[in-house]
Amino acid sequence: MDTQAKKPKILRGTVVKDQNDKTVIVSVPRFVKHSKYQKYFKKDKRYQAHDEMNEFKVGDKVEMTETKPISKTKHFKVTKKI
Repeated sequence: MDTQAKKPKILRGTVVKDQNDKTVIVSVPRFVKHSKYQKYFKKDKRYQAHDEMNEFKVGDKVEMTETKPISKTKHFKVTKKI
């Protein structure tokens, strides 16, 4: 059996909401290829991320790392500003 730990996911995005205490909402864009028309288009997904010191504000470009579940919806922690 393999006992190596998996590398955590690292996502980059933009903070779109910072109203909650110790939580920010980060929008992460990605390009997807349409199956029929073969054209690439942009899709966004929003993640809730933990921000311990409430230091990140709306519009900041950030990098976040996957962690163990912090709450029901938070599985990422904001690590640094880009």
